[in-house]
Amino acid sequence: MSIYLDYAATTPLNKEVLKAMMPYFNEDFGNASSLHGAGRKARKAIENAREQVAEAIGSNAKEIIFSSGATESINQAIRMSVAGQNKKKVISSGLEHSATISSLKALKEQDFQIELVKPDKDGSISPAAVERLIDKDTALLSLMLVNNETGVKTDISKISRIAHQHGVLVFCDAVQGFGLEQIDVNELGVDMLTISAHKFNGPKGVAALYLRNDTDLASLIVGGSQERGLRAGTLNTAAIVGMGKASQIALKEIEENKTYLRKLQEHFENLVLSTVEDISVNGANAPRGPKHSNVLVKNADGEALLFNLDLLGIQASAGSACSAGSLEASHVLRTMGLSKSDARSSIRFSFAKQTGIEDIEIAADLFKEAVKRSRQFS
Repeated sequence: MSIYLDYAATTPLNKEVLKAMMPYFNEDFGNASSLHGAGRKARKAIENAREQVAEAIGSNAKEIIFSSGATESINQAIRMSVAGQNKKKVISSGLEHSATISSLKALKEQDFQIELVKPDKDGSISPAAVERLIDKDTALLSLMLVNNETGVKTDISKISRIAHQHGVLVFCDAVQGFGLEQIDVNELGVDMLTISAHKFNGPKGVAALYLRNDTDLASLIVGGSQERGLRAGTLNTAAIVGMGKASQIALKEIEENKTYLRKLQEHFENLVLSTVEDISVNGANAPRGPKHSNVLVKNADGEALLFNLDLLGIQASAGSACSAGSLEASHVLRTMGLSKSDARSSIRFSFAKQTGIEDIEIAADLFKEAVKRSRQFS
């Protein structure tokens, strides 16, 4: 038996998406930059996918730039949007994905001032706290829509309005939100936003960066004129087609999936909280998306807990998949004020439409056993 509860890390490829992709691996293999028939056919497929992604986030197709993944898009949005500015301050938070944290570190090495807004203890970010950090030297504000470890949501719309009143650009990492939250870039008021296909049953290795038409952005990868000269390199036609198809499926299923996952989340948390002593849910008092349950288990080592869960057939994680193998406690939970010990004793469970109610009930029962085993050796 194996129950996968790590859908925040990645999701399985939808069969309809795979079907849409298949022709572009072989028979329609043309390079979209070529002027002949095969190239034009690939280009048409890419532009159709661009329209699909744009529709899914309420943008214009010309505002969509395809990349190899959200990490690349995050790097480009954060590091290259400030490249031509005279302002030297960037505001973000310590709750962000490691791709954002690393991009901020790169800017700091270039003498940019990095200010991290302090979240509340539940992991939420107050718009007022953000505004207090903005000054005339602020070039960019970068915050995620839904946290990848706790699922806590940020009021990006309100924060964007505040930022724009001060002439500050806004970038939003919406990777964990798309497919479960209605995303409209105009309602959010952002200048840049990224989503990643493999988080909503699309292929790995492709993402989209939304760039508002009047926003200046330098290229991170140079060498060709692809993607309006903003992202050089031969376009991954099959993956882009897959992302377009997956975005349309996700758009149609948002409300249904959101309702179902909320039911799973509440049922799982009710079960574990009522049957296991000395545990709590990180971020439980903040507005949260329905996909994540980050459970703190007192007096248990997180690695031992994950090991025992895996032995029992439950696949979960200690946080971001991009930090797998790291012995460090979650920077997200530490930023929220958890001790190093508590951060290391927290496990992220994440759900999807493929998760059944019975899966949740079995997982909750086995979680109780895993906690018991882990505490014996902690």
